[in-house]
Amino acid sequence: MKIGIYGGTFNPVHYGHLRTAQEVAETMCLDRVIFVPAGETPFDKPDLAEGPHRYKMVKSAIAGNSHFMISSLETRTRGKSFTVDTISSLSGKYKKSDLFFILGIDAFLDMPLWKKPDRLVNLTNIVVISRPGFTFAGLSKSPYLNKVPLKILRDLDKGKLGLFAFDVSAKRKGFLLNVTALNISASHIRELIRAGKNTDYLLPESVKSYIIANTLYVSR
Repeated sequence: MKIGIYGGTFNPVHYGHLRTAQEVAETMCLDRVIFVPAGETPFDKPDLAEGPHRYKMVKSAIAGNSHFMISSLETRTRGKSFTVDTISSLSGKYKKSDLFFILGIDAFLDMPLWKKPDRLVNLTNIVVISRPGFTFAGLSKSPYLNKVPLKILRDLDKGKLGLFAFDVSAKRKGFLLNVTALNISASHIRELIRAGKNTDYLLPESVKSYIIANTLYVSR
């Protein structure tokens, strides 16, 4: 079985997240995509909704999609959550499956600063997805893409290539993947909510209702 691992704060989850997961699943022929809402992150996020809230919002958003699952691995863990520990735990749980960790260009650029990044790229395949405001060419200095020609990265940015595979480590593959550019950001949604403005068509109605019912994001 091929399983995608889609981590993030999902603060809140929106249609950009959901569409990305769907496209990655279809392009990479994944059997499942597991959403893993972050717990307490190593980075300061003052307007981060509590883990249980974000878990419930994601759960409601993916209801009805048989290919989508959710894990409470990070939201139920006390203390800070680290991706390498999460992937290690999921690798142990899904021993017979091939894992594909999904992250954006921006997160992949930061990965060398994460906890034990070299161990991480030996635990799972990596799917790096396009993100508004970032380019694949910007990955040229990444230590994990030193053998990928700059022309390939530029062709991805121009849309001449939709997918490119490379060796992210001696054991695992990396994939650079163009997805539909839905310029929806969770931070903008939070700003709209604080301003009392409309958020229709940016996130599922179930998530919108949950936010209203629990008065989330109304103040810093």
